[in-house]
Amino acid sequence: MKTTQRLSDIRAMSTDQMNEELGKLKKEQFNLRFQRATGQLENTGRVNQVRKDIARIMTVSRQKAGADSKA
Repeated sequence: MKTTQRLSDIRAMSTDQMNEELGKLKKEQFNLRFQRATGQLENTGRVNQVRKDIARIMTVSRQKAGADSKA
């Protein structure tokens, strides 16, 4: 998927797809933190992009969970 995910793309995902993408992003975030600690990180802006993508997915996931519980 693109580096910055569009909100409409995330909303179109199923819950399983969102959980899978969230796992990938968290793994990438861990790797980026490790690279930063060892001084090997070249693209420092990617850290913030990944954090924001994780937040977007978690927000949409919570919104869907809230909508499901109300319905």
